[in-house]
Amino acid sequence: MTEFQKYIQRYLDLIPSENWLEEMKISGNKTLEIYQNLSEENSNFAYAEGKWTLKELLQHLIDAERIFAYRALRFARKDQTALAGWDEEEYAKHYFSSERTLKSLVDEFENVRKSSVLFFENLNQEQLSSKGIANGNEISVETIGKLIVGHNLHHLNIISERYILILPVVHLAQINF
Repeated sequence: MTEFQKYIQRYLDLIPSENWLEEMKISGNKTLEIYQNLSEENSNFAYAEGKWTLKELLQHLIDAERIFAYRALRFARKDQTALAGWDEEEYAKHYFSSERTLKSLVDEFENVRKSSVLFFENLNQEQLSSKGIANGNEISVETIGKLIVGHNLHHLNIISERYILILPVVHLAQINF
């Protein structure tokens, strides 16, 4: 197994069922539930110096999903152009999430997720099996869809383990992760 395959597998292993499209909806709803229960003040919380705030983390999920879905679109349409990677830390330097309202980020995430679900639900098996090169690695459209889910679940785990337990909001601890 290549390093890339190991990297991807750690996300895929988080998906609790074979029905990854349903899990895409479920993980999106869990993310929305968390963020819709945050106050504007708490959304600017980071669990440690140099770590992303909850707003920045949500912006990261939005950006990553857009990039992954764009790659999937290109590959599903048989575009064989190799696509460049992206640097999440460089993107984070330019989020300016603190200048946005939490509601605007929540609305954006909700719409990006709806778009992803509609896109992947309407691909046939040939399209899902299509492959392309992203960041120097071959990946299928279906694996990209699963990566969106696993990446989201990875960050839900981080929120559960590193934010919610510290964050001074008691009712969030009742959310099922």
